[in-house]
Amino acid sequence: MHLHPRPTRPPYDERTVPFITSDGVQLDLLNVRGRDRPHRGPVILVHGAGVRASIYRAPVDTNIVDALIADGYDVWLENWRGSIAFAPNLWTLDQAALYDHPKAVQTILAETGADSLKAIIHCQGSTSFTMSAIAGLLPQVTTIVSNAVSLHPVVPAWSRFKLQYMVPMVQKFIQYLNPHWGVDAPDLPAKLISLLVNLTHHECHNPVCKQVSFTYGSGFPALWSHENLNEETHEWLKEEFGAVPLRFFEQITRCVKHGHLVSVQGFDELPEDYTLAPPKTAARFAFFAGEKNLCFLPESQINTYNYFAALRPDYHSLHLLPDYGHLDVFMGKHAAQDAFPLILSELNRES
Repeated sequence: MHLHPRPTRPPYDERTVPFITSDGVQLDLLNVRGRDRPHRGPVILVHGAGVRASIYRAPVDTNIVDALIADGYDVWLENWRGSIAFAPNLWTLDQAALYDHPKAVQTILAETGADSLKAIIHCQGSTSFTMSAIAGLLPQVTTIVSNAVSLHPVVPAWSRFKLQYMVPMVQKFIQYLNPHWGVDAPDLPAKLISLLVNLTHHECHNPVCKQVSFTYGSGFPALWSHENLNEETHEWLKEEFGAVPLRFFEQITRCVKHGHLVSVQGFDELPEDYTLAPPKTAARFAFFAGEKNLCFLPESQINTYNYFAALRPDYHSLHLLPDYGHLDVFMGKHAAQDAFPLILSELNRES
């Protein structure tokens, strides 16, 4: 396969800033700046489940980090406890919402001297960050750009079946699913799942791409359209997916059944049901959804926008992206023309 050379990046200054949560978990932030001093202030980017902060830095001509830096932002990429940069752990959305995101925001503000920041959040980074915001734990965040899902997870019928019936069955034998098993299946359960994926998914020859679709959605593929990815990105994503705990799938199953986010660990600081009281945040939300998303249906973000708009009309916004799915909103070869200008416009809009 011929791969185009990786695009030449502008010279960036990068530093890793570790932080420790109040429950004793060591996490980190990657601060990426251009050589010119940022003039817009900090923005935090929060990744989804079973990936890491680098998911925002796909090998395309211009990724979202490039676009933000070019527009004058001080970029901070959060690796929360669901990141594959760390050893696998049995995390929940509750833990990320209570411990990880508030501490990450506090760390950024302490490092920069800023009194507020903006956020771009995706998938389970989005659900858990939304939980933090609704619970009143992120008062310093003024604008939140949310992609794919936030308060109201809605999934395809096949995904509901997998969540309700297959997850409890598989959970008797393993604690994690890992799309990288397509490359390296270490034990019998992993080999059996890989065999099942290979028997049912024939959409491409990338074993991780196929495992991702089996793990997270109902499509062929589920998280992107192949036409939206360049060859290098399709190859690169082999190393960008790792272990995700079935404990998380238990929680998202409950959320899907309720039709909105619910807590599962009983922390006093978090509501049990995130729709029973108005959100304790003044942040303006910009909800994004790919119309072809086969992980979380676009109704997920439509429902959440309608909920927030009913509470505060003419404040929040909704963008439905035709020809896009779940992650190609950030990884797509044309996302810099189709999606990033809308994202930047929302970040630059005054609340």
